[in-house]
Amino acid sequence: MVKESEYRELRGEPPPLDKSWWRAILAEEEQFLPPIINGKQRAEDNDVETVQHVEVESPQTDWDKAYALFELDETIHLQVTGYNRGGLLVNGDGLQGFVPVSHLVNNKDEHDGLERVLQDYLDQSICLKIIECDQIRGRVVLSERAAQSESGKRNMLFRDLKSGSCISGRVTNITDFGIFVDLGGVEGLVHVSEISWGRVRHPADIVSLGEEIEVFIIQVDRERARVALSLKRLHHNPWETAQIRYQPGQITEAVVTSIVPFGAFARLEEGLDGLIHISEIDQGGALNHPGEVLQEGQQISVRVLHVDSTRQRLGLSLCLDNDTGS
Repeated sequence: MVKESEYRELRGEPPPLDKSWWRAILAEEEQFLPPIINGKQRAEDNDVETVQHVEVESPQTDWDKAYALFELDETIHLQVTGYNRGGLLVNGDGLQGFVPVSHLVNNKDEHDGLERVLQDYLDQSICLKIIECDQIRGRVVLSERAAQSESGKRNMLFRDLKSGSCISGRVTNITDFGIFVDLGGVEGLVHVSEISWGRVRHPADIVSLGEEIEVFIIQVDRERARVALSLKRLHHNPWETAQIRYQPGQITEAVVTSIVPFGAFARLEEGLDGLIHISEIDQGGALNHPGEVLQEGQQISVRVLHVDSTRQRLGLSLCLDNDTGS
């Protein structure tokens, strides 16, 4: 029996798009943001990942200057004083802040790894733009990639970006939690739950760095300079008619997309994946692992057991060679 939590995680069901949405999808980087209290970085609060070469005593943030730079979309050069696995700590000219890894121009290195890349930034002065400014929470988040676009471009783009419309952009970064897309001076994020109506093992399986793609704009947050994007909403949701087109007992062709200890997922059509529980792969109960019988990419025949469009669940059973009845 598959637990509800396991099925939701493997299905990649999207979270509700409310005020907590951005926080949830950026949690991988949020955990590394260093707390700033009265101009002091509390290194002891970063036990999850030790900050390297951090200057604990730093100047009080000039919030008037920070908000002005943010509102005018202007660049500033700051010195890198430290780093952790989430990004860089920067200081200078009355400002202090954090640059997430996803917003660095050079954030990948196949040979030396991410830490070597971050080390190379130490003590360097880099050109940045402020992409988030929050005095109440005591934080300034900056981007090196955003600084590559001309000043004021972000504000012009945010006047034109509208929820519900489509726009083309270039893939600038791929992470475990989604795809960053440059829309011409503003970066948007396609969360992994918005990539496909079906299962997605990793965003890198769907797009490539530098690829030009069309995206659907879900939400525009001008105050925080963030744009929520979607790929799957460019296409019809196959689950809306799944219960009409697939009936219990029906036999159809499918392709194995992934194998897990408790079964395998098989795709009937784009965006429509079903679970073949291990008990439906070997009815004799002697199978130790589904991989002994199935492999990814394999074309198989399956019998539909049940379809629940509301919960986006599709139960399947593996058909034997001589199993063609209903």
